[in-house]
Amino acid sequence: MLDPELAEQRQEEILARVRELVEKSGGTWRSHDAWGRRRLAYEIGHKGEGVYHLVVFESDAPTLDEIGRVLKIDDGVIRHMAVRHVEGSRTSAPRDDAAAAPAAAPPLPADVPEPEYAEANTGSDEE
Repeated sequence: MLDPELAEQRQEEILARVRELVEKSGGTWRSHDAWGRRRLAYEIGHKGEGVYHLVVFESDAPTLDEIGRVLKIDDGVIRHMAVRHVEGSRTSAPRDDAAAAPAAAPPLPADVPEPEYAEANTGSDEE
């Protein structure tokens, strides 16, 4: 996730640096998907939005450590996270309407009685 105030050219430089690190070490660059500007759930560094990028690549552990180190010290990177890619998993950006609240349960048909609830024994009545 990159700083939304960064110029487009600077964002491309950061992504080019990551790609260079992957390819220089013998790794494989699979894809890059720019998810775009999204509102954050909470502010990070007084910023309410971030520009998301998903990059899929294969590399060895030392290369991944170096990429993490480079991204950590770059002021244009708000957050980064490396996860193992599961082959065949979805890597497209979530749609805006996917974040909408889930639909309410459909109403019961008129001929279905409401469920009955048993009263709890509070222990106040002695037998």
